[in-house]
Amino acid sequence: MPDDEIQRYADQHTSSEPPLLAQLNRETHVQMLHARMLSGHAQGRLLSMISHMVRPQRVLELGTFTGYAALCLAEGLAPDGELHTVEFNPELETRIRRYISAAALTERVHLHIGAAADLVPALGGPWDLVFIDADKINNDTYYELVLPQVSTGGFVLIDNVLWGNKVLDSYPVKPSDKDTHAVRAFNNKVQADPRVENVFLPLRDGLLLVRKL
Repeated sequence: MPDDEIQRYADQHTSSEPPLLAQLNRETHVQMLHARMLSGHAQGRLLSMISHMVRPQRVLELGTFTGYAALCLAEGLAPDGELHTVEFNPELETRIRRYISAAALTERVHLHIGAAADLVPALGGPWDLVFIDADKINNDTYYELVLPQVSTGGFVLIDNVLWGNKVLDSYPVKPSDKDTHAVRAFNNKVQADPRVENVFLPLRDGLLLVRKL
């Protein structure tokens, strides 16, 4: 069965997007050049479900893009929980804040514009749930930055760990392809990291679930 047929079947048997997220999904695909960066329907519902299972008090997201994943993760926050999301591109700020406001989350979802490496130390921990979906070449930098701040038993999710299937041994990677080499090295590092346990999900472009021991 072709992969796209499997994905259609999976989407048909996954709870629908809430209307606001469906609107954001469509708007992103119509107006943004790199719409594939959006988490989308199936992954968004998974992020929401994980958040509902964890019921986090504090969530950190690195890489907001248009805000879709942030809104999904916010669905499972504890009653007095909060989410901090960091986006490098200031041109996205107005759109993100508009959707945070439309979701009535301005008091609970806090947007920070700037470089994650500069902002995260000042935000401080502990974090119950972290979602890393920023520039892939710095996955390891972000991982090492946030892991000490994650509560024992807390979770770190890393997106795009399949990286268009380029991480597979059968894929010929040029020495100049620094992003692919970085993602491969990061995946191998997490697999060998005694500080965590991990599950690699081949959902969409790959999602790595990590629990801090």
